[in-house]
Amino acid sequence: MDALLGTCDPAELARRKSYKWRTFPPDVLPAFVAEMDFTVAEPIAEAVRDALAIGDTGYPHIGELGEAFAAFAATRLGWEPNPEWVFAVPDVMTGIIEVLTAITPHGSGVVISPPVYGPFALRIGLAGRRVVEAPLRRRDDGGYELDPDVLDRALASPGVSAYLLCSPHNPLGVVWTREQLHAIADLCARHDVALLVDEIHAPLTLPGASFVSFATLDHEMAGRAYVFTSASKGWNIPGMKCAVAVVGSAAAADLLRERGNALLASHLGLLGSVAAFRRGLDWLDAVVAQIDHNRVLLGRLLAQLLPDVGYIPAQASFLSWLDCRSLGLADPAGVFLERGRVAVSSGTDFGTQGAGFVRLNIGTSPDLVTEAVRRMASAVSAPRP
Repeated sequence: MDALLGTCDPAELARRKSYKWRTFPPDVLPAFVAEMDFTVAEPIAEAVRDALAIGDTGYPHIGELGEAFAAFAATRLGWEPNPEWVFAVPDVMTGIIEVLTAITPHGSGVVISPPVYGPFALRIGLAGRRVVEAPLRRRDDGGYELDPDVLDRALASPGVSAYLLCSPHNPLGVVWTREQLHAIADLCARHDVALLVDEIHAPLTLPGASFVSFATLDHEMAGRAYVFTSASKGWNIPGMKCAVAVVGSAAAADLLRERGNALLASHLGLLGSVAAFRRGLDWLDAVVAQIDHNRVLLGRLLAQLLPDVGYIPAQASFLSWLDCRSLGLADPAGVFLERGRVAVSSGTDFGTQGAGFVRLNIGTSPDLVTEAVRRMASAVSAPRP
């Protein structure tokens, strides 16, 4: 591993007090929630240390975030947002729900495309909106794609007011093409629904894939969409509570300004995010290279130890979607935890379409990826009670 990322020493990781490391007993290897195990990027740590040294722990000011993100987006995402239309929010989901609450009627439908990030459905329901599903289509090779006809019917459902798109997709790791995004834009424009896009995994696009921000489309919906992203996944700082919402119109910018006090990010998160976008690119490159290595390693390990598990390497991020249906287990995640002492996410966390699947976090060292698969294999081969 690159020295920038640390060693992922299990004894050191066990000292952490985050959700990943405190949810299960010490003998369980956690590979579920989307936290990576790497050492925090030094520019981020330095920014936080400097702030603490002078007592700079007050309320947030957006400061240089707009300019820092715009510069990062231009060099790494092929996108040139207006820095003045970049807003700080505490996290992507909070920003999404605040906007949905502002622009859609109570009780209206919001379309999502499962299997997809579980909090989409949860938070939409808590906000008093209805979830309307437009499931992704599974190809013969085991991959997934958008089904335009299914999406068209969902958007045409009575009372639907918005579509929430995950791009790149979690948990599948799919990077949507410009053509696919354009098809989505056409359908949203035809049905006159709002479009919100979660692009949080974009900085972790892996070699062989080309990320396209929805905001770069030559389409009227590009200027109408609300795009959300963050340094939290790319630089592993979700606990710092800062994300960005980016808009393409003055009216949308006014809407976010009016809700500024409802969307306060963490001050230290703002400082850390600016440091990430401006000075953390070497660290990000090291992470992308490591995840690329790990996804290939995972394929080899599964072929050797769990050949009945289906796996298509992700195009983005450190989350791997595994098809365990051939193992004959009603609850594969539960079996891996109970018999193998490794915690993965159950596929049903991402919708009913995920039954028989699990999501495995490979944002760690090759040794711990190997140990996770070894434990999963041992759970399958262990005598059943």
